[in-house]
Amino acid sequence: MTKRRDPLTKDLFAWQPPPVAIGYGDDVTGRGNLDSRIARLVGRALRDAKDDGVGRADIADRISRHIGRNVSAGMVDKWASEASDEHRIPLDAFIGLVHATNAKELLGFVPGLFGLTVIEDEYAELIEERLIEDHIEEMQARRQLLAAKRKGKR
Repeated sequence: MTKRRDPLTKDLFAWQPPPVAIGYGDDVTGRGNLDSRIARLVGRALRDAKDDGVGRADIADRISRHIGRNVSAGMVDKWASEASDEHRIPLDAFIGLVHATNAKELLGFVPGLFGLTVIEDEYAELIEERLIEDHIEEMQARRQLLAAKRKGKR
């Protein structure tokens, strides 16, 4: 007789911590030259927005309003095209794209190139607290070492 699993009971071993770092994985950016990787990121953000019901024309309009200059849907298409060598997304439009699509994962790409990670503000204090705790532990160990040396000299 096989045991049936209760569908209302959560599996405690299936829990995964929420992601801390913000960014797309290598499965999105892949390898290759920087232009191609950026185009893939833009394309992914646009596809995700389309899945949420936001088209490229709407995104272009949102970017235009955010950065204060005209951006067409054709420009957005070219930014997402690896074949369009002459059209790379400018920094202000990249910021507008993040704003228009709410694809904060885009923000992790550039810091990731330098071995850095983007995190939500809520984790910054937790990390700082842990760094302070580590420092306190180091100082206490140093203090104990000095006290032991002093007692050894008597």
